[in-house]
Amino acid sequence: MNYSTIKKAVVFSLVSVLGLGAASAQDSTMTTMSSTAKVFGGRAQYRTWSFGLNAGVLAPVNVLGGSNDFTNWDVKLGYGATLRKQLGHAFGLELGFLRGDASGNNADAVGGVKNNRQEFTTELAYSGSIMGVVNVATMDFLKRENNVNFFVKAGYGIAAYSPEVTYGNGTTFNWNGVSGENRDEKFVQEQFIPVGAGIKFKVSERINFDLGYNMYFVDGDNFDGTYTSVGTNDKFSYGYGGLEFSLGSSAKPNLDWANPVAMMYDELKDPTLRQEVEALKGRVSTIETTVSDLLKDSDGDGVADKLDKCPNTEAGIKVDGSGCPLDVDGDGIVDSKDSCPTEKGTEELNGCPEMSSGTMAGYNNIQFEFNSSVLRTSAYPTLDKLSAEVRANSAMQIQLDGHASAEGTEEYNMQLSKDRANSVKTYLVNSGVDASKISTRGYGESRPVASNATEAGRSQNRRVEFRKR
Repeated sequence: MNYSTIKKAVVFSLVSVLGLGAASAQDSTMTTMSSTAKVFGGRAQYRTWSFGLNAGVLAPVNVLGGSNDFTNWDVKLGYGATLRKQLGHAFGLELGFLRGDASGNNADAVGGVKNNRQEFTTELAYSGSIMGVVNVATMDFLKRENNVNFFVKAGYGIAAYSPEVTYGNGTTFNWNGVSGENRDEKFVQEQFIPVGAGIKFKVSERINFDLGYNMYFVDGDNFDGTYTSVGTNDKFSYGYGGLEFSLGSSAKPNLDWANPVAMMYDELKDPTLRQEVEALKGRVSTIETTVSDLLKDSDGDGVADKLDKCPNTEAGIKVDGSGCPLDVDGDGIVDSKDSCPTEKGTEELNGCPEMSSGTMAGYNNIQFEFNSSVLRTSAYPTLDKLSAEVRANSAMQIQLDGHASAEGTEEYNMQLSKDRANSVKTYLVNSGVDASKISTRGYGESRPVASNATEAGRSQNRRVEFRKR
């Protein structure tokens, strides 16, 4: 190929670039941006698939130079198609297909012959590749969407081709049908590494125009039908222009042209978005206040004020689910103040029931010393008599009621009264009475039988009474 042809191709490409760039710029100034995406939210809000058709010059050389088996190359048509999935605003995967012819000659060699070859033409039956495509720069990077993008790409591919060679004596040989190790394949099949770069222009929301240049490094020295020295694998290139069509819903913009960095920058200056953020802050503040009100518990009983039917419960009082003090036995005295919380009683007896009778007939109360639950020896005759009666009567069951005088706290006296009742039970069980026939109960200081104002009265209150069940 002579230099005049190269110049014409270059001039044509530059005119195309400038013309499409101007059209794109005019379109961007005359129309408003159609993208509905204000905030970058991932691929779901964009079109990510695109299909392209292209055509251009297929040549058995590339711009990097290197050794060539022929001194000249010819302009031949190549054409192809692409299918790309954009995985992010800057990266995608592209399947590529390419067909065409490549040819060269030795017109500039001595006698028009080199390596006993005059010329060759290679039919590229197909070339399939997968390449990663990276958008590396934009000409208007501060806009939400770009109208010009630069890209580079590289990957892996397989090509099938058949060279036809004209030897120095004028005879020809075509590799079609005699390729492969056994010389029975229609085409030579070789792996190659594709590397490319280009620029794309946004024509519309659906279409962009691409200019690109791909180099293909073949894993073999047979693309031009000529073997030379070891380590000089062949290569070819493809300079092209084409249209790419964005696939998917028209309601979504194309991810190719999105710029998340510009979006975030633009959001800072967008008064509408700032107003929306302030409105959201107000709503969050209102919700937080509402939640705080719902959780407010003024009396600290564990039930929120909104659900508390007894909002002024005293501290430390156990309450039910509605926030009212617990009263299990329903006697009108809350459990926290009820000395007998499981029995209906009277307020005078701190929630305990009236005593229906005193100690069993024929038995005296068991008296105790101050602050003591130890039995006196004087109590043994009474307890032995009771033991004999209970053991003799299989149906008889008794209850031991422990009491205390008013010295000390109510809690302490309640425990002391229980200890006194259990002390009597222990004696009776040790004397042979079945433990299951005896129950105990402590009443603390709630059931005095005499005044706690005198020592004589207090002494009578330190007792255990017997009661049939």
